[in-house]
Amino acid sequence: MPESSPIAIEARIDRWLWASRIFKSRSQATQACRNGRVQVNKRTVKASQPVTPGDEVDVRMPPITRCWRVLAPAVKRVSARRAAELAEEITPAEELRKLADFRRDPVGFIVAGRPPGSGRPTKKERRQVERMRRWQ
Repeated sequence: MPESSPIAIEARIDRWLWASRIFKSRSQATQACRNGRVQVNKRTVKASQPVTPGDEVDVRMPPITRCWRVLAPAVKRVSARRAAELAEEITPAEELRKLADFRRDPVGFIVAGRPPGSGRPTKKERRQVERMRRWQ
C-alpha cells in the first residue's frame, strides 16, 4: 500500500497550522480559528478554510500578530526541518522586537505605561499579564 505524501494541492487552515508547527496541536489551531485569531489574505477564516501556495496567513498570538506566506500546503505533520519548507515567515521586524521585549519582561511590557511609583499592578493589569503568559 503506497504511503500518501504529506504535501497537497490545498489543505485546511487548521491542519496546515498544525502540520507546519505553528501550533503544537490541531485542536489549538482549530480553537484559534474559532476565536477569530487566524486570517488568510486579511480575512478572518473558519478552521475548514483551504489554503493554497501564495496565501498569507496572519495569526494573532498576543502580544503580536505573526505572519507567514504559504509555500506548500500539508495535511500531515512533518519534521521541523521540513516544516520550514512549508511556510516563509514575513512578520515585520518591529513585531518580532516587541515579542523579544515581552519575553524579556512580561510584567514590565504590560505595565510600561504606568507612571513610576504608582504602586503594584491593578487587578486588570495582573489578569492581562496572566493571559499573556499563557500564550508564551
